[in-house]
Amino acid sequence: MIRINLAPERGRRRGAGFAGFKGIKLGLPAFNLGWLFGVVYLALLLGIGVSWWVLTAMQASLTADIDRAQKDLALLKQQIGQESKVRDLATELRKRVDVIEAISRAPGQKIELVDAFASVIPNDLWVTAFEEKSGQIKITGSAFSPTAIADFMSNLRSSGKFKDVDLVVTRRDLAKPAPLVTFEVTCRYEG
Repeated sequence: MIRINLAPERGRRRGAGFAGFKGIKLGLPAFNLGWLFGVVYLALLLGIGVSWWVLTAMQASLTADIDRAQKDLALLKQQIGQESKVRDLATELRKRVDVIEAISRAPGQKIELVDAFASVIPNDLWVTAFEEKSGQIKITGSAFSPTAIADFMSNLRSSGKFKDVDLVVTRRDLAKPAPLVTFEVTCRYEG
């Protein structure tokens, strides 16, 4: 049997070198793909490990920032609550100062009004609100009977210091054990 090899010679197949240098053979070293994939695999594992470590550190940092921010938020909410209390107190103090200034402007007139009003209130009647604006007075209160309210209104008229005495509304609350009659009366002070 005759064998014929058509493959080129070994030296030529790997690149016999450059044409001008016959004695020097330059060529690529034998390359192993197993080593290449091993190195790439290790680099990939190293990259995943570093990125996991960085992400874990960022998560811990962000969790600490969130906790710190929540503590700051709670502190700020307390401060806002205190500031609103201070604002409420300031408005209440302004109202008190206004009342004191109004009384100090005309001290004699207010005292005369209160004295005249106190002298006409019957014993079985309670005043729960008293408003006076430029001589017009609005009185709300409670009594045990409508008769006490009628006596109060007649006392206001007969004093001579209160004019235009009108009964605005009366109500009886039957749900309470001692049914009280609530009322609202308006009049004008001419002391």
